Amino acid sequence: MDMIPQLMEGSSAYGVSNLNIISNNSSSITGATAGEATQPPSSSSSPSANSSRYENQKRRDWNTFGQYLRNHRPPLSLSRCSGAHVLEFLRYLDQFGKTKVHTNVCHFYGHPNPPAPCPCPLRQAWGSLDALIGRLRAAFEENGGKPETNPFGARAVRLYLREVRDMQSKARGVSYEKKKRKRPLLPSSASSSSAVASHQQFQMLPSTTSTTQLKFEK
Repeated sequence: MDMIPQLMEGSSAYGVSNLNIISNNSSSITGATAGEATQPPSSSSSPSANSSRYENQKRRDWNTFGQYLRNHRPPLSLSRCSGAHVLEFLRYLDQFGKTKVHTNVCHFYGHPNPPAPCPCPLRQAWGSLDALIGRLRAAFEENGGKPETNPFGARAVRLYLREVRDMQSKARGVSYEKKKRKRPLLPSSASSSSAVASHQQFQMLPSTTSTTQLKFEK
């Protein structure tokens, strides 16, 4: 699972020029929600508990992005943050990714389960980035930002996430398409039995014309 450590400001009075990373006990920004989703649901879990975990993760994400802006050179205020700065943040997070993304020249390109290691780079998984942007987009508006100026909802960010999804889907040989939900069966067998009986009775009646039969089969 992709882990993204929190950022920590330096102790210098003038700030720091490089980003210091907390390597031990680091908080997973993009991976926490996805990791919880892979675990089997427990009988004691409740909607309120899930909501609390989501809110805690969203707060950590928001604080980390704030640290990123303060450590930026030159420092950025939230009011000046744009979609371009969000893209810089997402590309910066790639160095902490743990998802193997094969290049076009790799023998395992498009292979979902490569049989051997390869030197292809590690990246943040698309699902992790998509979930992160969703939480930051909500946090921006909860902290007083206007929806029309939300940098996390910028068109450039949406296009970038779409490109990452398509690229990783091809490189990893996996599909991110949502599965279509199956239509539910009839609520009772009685209605199904009556429909079959009606069909059989209809077939027993002498057919008047071939046109009537075609319409019924349609």
